[in-house]
Amino acid sequence: MHMTNDREISRCQGRTKFGQPCRAAATAGGLCFFHANPKKASELGRKGGYSNRRVKLHEAIPLQALDSAKAVCDFVARLTAEVYSGETHPSVARGLAPLLHLQLRVLHHADVEERFAKLEQKLLKSDEISPPQNNLGETEENLNPSKPARHIALGPARNRTLDGF
Repeated sequence: MHMTNDREISRCQGRTKFGQPCRAAATAGGLCFFHANPKKASELGRKGGYSNRRVKLHEAIPLQALDSAKAVCDFVARLTAEVYSGETHPSVARGLAPLLHLQLRVLHHADVEERFAKLEQKLLKSDEISPPQNNLGETEENLNPSKPARHIALGPARNRTLDGF
């Protein structure tokens, strides 16, 4: 008496596209769900692809100008709320985080350059810088007459140095 293996009966009788036996569980007809319904796999794949889209064009909100630290902070707050509520996928926020950090750094450097340019303009308007004073109001020249007074040479800003600054 030959005993049949229950495993062979419960497996799909179809073949893979490489000619191997299908290893999926069989339904009542002897085929797996996808061999019994060959068009269903492509239909489900299409549906999955549409639902996995990251940017839905009809729902995209235009990006606000991130030209100030407050604007970047407001955007980060909105993005955090969207991730928390499930409107935005965490991987989108993870991708934006380094760009937002870079934007803050650029804004900081632009602010420093602007402030430096204003100071430079003030220095160019005056002929010299008054010597530093101590807490008693005495200048360094009054305390040490053998040391010459420090002046700033008017020239390119990058070549200008100040002792003690």
